[in-house]
Amino acid sequence: MRLRRLLLIAVVAFVAAVGGVFAGRALVTRLSSPPETELHAILHHKLDLDAGQRARIEVYERQFAVRRHALEAEMRADNARLARAIMAEHGYGPEVTAAVDRSHRAMGELQKETLQHIFRLRAVLNPDQARRFDAAAVEALTAPAD
Repeated sequence: MRLRRLLLIAVVAFVAAVGGVFAGRALVTRLSSPPETELHAILHHKLDLDAGQRARIEVYERQFAVRRHALEAEMRADNARLARAIMAEHGYGPEVTAAVDRSHRAMGELQKETLQHIFRLRAVLNPDQARRFDAAAVEALTAPAD
């Protein structure tokens, strides 16, 4: 009877841990995307870009989309590795720790490359457009979370 109770507690704790990991990762993904989305909306709809600027920006966005998709695929693979590690260890052991660290590297790389992309786009703008873009970037990055 005692063993059955311990097993039940272990299963419930494990399911809660897995649910927490996936909920946390979903929340981080959802919260990390709005600044880029807001900046692109401002870039395309409020800065009155000329045809040359639009053409250069389109090339940069196509290039970045390829890299972003590759990093997102890497993060999905990291999620799968994390899930396997959780299933294997049933706790926060060395495999889970390594999977989390690997996931953080991919997320960090995506963040760095996103910032490089944003600065590449900014370089296409004239001084007035760049000033407005900078103000929007600061606002997007410092706005309180909903």
